[in-house]
Amino acid sequence: MDFTINKYKELLQSLIDQNYSFQTFDEFLKNPVDKVLVLRHDVDLLPENSLRFAKIQHDLGINGAYYFRAVPESWDEDIILEIADMGHEVGYHYETMDTAKGDVDLAMEQFKQHLSELRKLVDVKTICMHGSPLSKFDNKDLWNKYNYKEFGIIGEPYYDIDFNKVFYLTDTGRRWDGGNVSVRDKVNSSIIKTYHSTDQIIKASNKKELPNQIMFTFHPQRWHDNKFLWINELLMQNSKNIIKKCFFVK
Repeated sequence: MDFTINKYKELLQSLIDQNYSFQTFDEFLKNPVDKVLVLRHDVDLLPENSLRFAKIQHDLGINGAYYFRAVPESWDEDIILEIADMGHEVGYHYETMDTAKGDVDLAMEQFKQHLSELRKLVDVKTICMHGSPLSKFDNKDLWNKYNYKEFGIIGEPYYDIDFNKVFYLTDTGRRWDGGNVSVRDKVNSSIIKTYHSTDQIIKASNKKELPNQIMFTFHPQRWHDNKFLWINELLMQNSKNIIKKCFFVK
């Protein structure tokens, strides 16, 4: 079974065994090392799943970056603080072009408010857009008018990483080759490597076939050991993939 907690642990161990360094996005932007992994986590739903990921990483002596949405199903202040206390990076998973229905000035007001609220809890240096796949608005369009660096933000992955040098892997669509069912979680890259399952990534890692610099994007709400939750997530995500591919993917 793929997308289980045990499979996630197996993936991490295989990467550790290949002597990768692990940096938060903040650390990577400031001082990238040659052989490095950036573990990014989009906390879209079920923040307790992200906390479990954070604890697993902490026990292994590695860290990652966790991006929280400003909505009740993601924003859990106790979990935000606990993840930050373990040494992980916490950032803002913004979606204000969607919530403001395309009104860019209102979207900026919401962005500033949410960023301020998150900064009352933790130090925030990076942000990452939420794909909002069923929305007609692209949250990155906020930066057609404004500049996030004016707010003390040093990076946004879709703008500040050269994906011709950094290999990008995302579990969007509950698969690692979900580009054809992803609305916005896509990057332009000259690195041509495709994996469908976590086992294929583990095999490539063990054979030393993975590039030296990689950003992983995880959506922890998709990973379950509980069989009922695992099956439910499988069915729900497969249904969403069909809808996205038919009506929203450009």
